[in-house]
Amino acid sequence: MAKVLMKGNEAMALAAIKGGCDAFFGYPITPQNEVPEYLSYHMKEYGRVFVQAESEVAAINMVYGAAGAGARVLTSSSSPGIALKQEGISYMAGSQLPAVIINVMRGGPGLGSIQPSQGDYNQVTRGGGNGDYHVLSFGPETLQETVDLVRQAFDIADYYRNPVMIAVDGLIGQMMEPVDLDNEIPKMDLPPKDWAANGKSGERGKRNTIVSLHLDTQGLEGHNLALKKKYDEMVEKEQRYEMIQTDDADIVIVAYGTVARVVRSVIETLREEGIKVGLLRPITLWPFPEKAFEKLPESAKMLLTVEMSLGQMHQDVRMVNEGKRKLAFYGRAGGIVPEADEIADEVRKLVGGSPA
Repeated sequence: MAKVLMKGNEAMALAAIKGGCDAFFGYPITPQNEVPEYLSYHMKEYGRVFVQAESEVAAINMVYGAAGAGARVLTSSSSPGIALKQEGISYMAGSQLPAVIINVMRGGPGLGSIQPSQGDYNQVTRGGGNGDYHVLSFGPETLQETVDLVRQAFDIADYYRNPVMIAVDGLIGQMMEPVDLDNEIPKMDLPPKDWAANGKSGERGKRNTIVSLHLDTQGLEGHNLALKKKYDEMVEKEQRYEMIQTDDADIVIVAYGTVARVVRSVIETLREEGIKVGLLRPITLWPFPEKAFEKLPESAKMLLTVEMSLGQMHQDVRMVNEGKRKLAFYGRAGGIVPEADEIADEVRKLVGGSPA
C-alpha cells in the first residue's frame, strides 16, 4: 500500500483494523470522534464488531468482557472520557486482560476545552484507577509513528496481558499526514490465549474464570508481586526514545508528541546561532525512558522540559536526573501549543542571551 493522506484519528482507526482488532466499544467525545465514526463504517466490512455504548463506563466494561473472551479489543476516548474508564482499566490490569486504549488528549481539568493538550500525562503514566498497576503507554510524534504503534500495540498487549495506551494530543488526532499502513512492523511471538473465558475447557477440563477479586490477603499480595514482575520486564524491555543532536549538546530539551515536532525547528534555529541544543524524545511515557538519560554526554549541563501541561512530565525528568544536571521547565496549558520562537527565547534566557 502506497502512502495515503489521512486524518490522524481515521489513520489510527484503520491501523487498529490492520493490527487485528476484533471489536471496538466506545462513546463519542471531541476531539477523537473520527475514530469511532470511521470504525462504525468499516468494521463490518472486515466481519468485526463495532458498538457505540451508552457511556464511557459501559464501553470499558464491554472491553473487559470481550478481552476476557480472548478478543483483540480497542476503545478510544478523550481526557474526561478516559477518566471515566479508569475503574475498568484498573480491573483489566488486575485481571491481566489485554486491550488497546487510544486517548486523544484535550485541555482540562474537568471538561476543559476541545483544544490539544498533554495534561493527561499523570493519568496516563500513573494509572488513574486504584491499586498498584501500570498501563504501558506511548506518546508518538508523527502520524506514521502513531499508526505503527497502534498496530504493534495489539501484540504488546497480548504479550504482557495488559492494557496498552496510545496517548496523542488533539492536534495529532486532527491533523493530516501521509501514512503507510502496510509497512513492516515488529511482530511478537505470542502464546495461545489458553487463559480466556471463551467457553473452551482449560487444563484438565477446568473452565477458565476472569476475576480481579482476591479476598485472601496473602494471595492478593502474591498477585501484586506477580504483576510487579511483569511491570519490571516492561521497564527492562520496552523503554523507547529518540535522541536528536545530543552528542555535543550543552542543553537538552525533553519533549514528546507535538511539542517534540516544534522543538526540532528550535534546534535548527539555535544551532545556527551557535547554541548547542539537542532533543531527548520519550516514545514510551511509561515506562519512562530513564536509560536515555544515562546516555547523555558530559557536555549536557542542563535539561529543559517543554510540554503542554504545567510540569507533569517534568516530575519524571527530575526523578531520573537525580540532581546530576540543572533543570528548567517551560509549559503551556489550556490547549495552547508552544511556538518555536517562545521555546527558543526560553533557551536563550537560560544561556544568558537575550530573546530574539
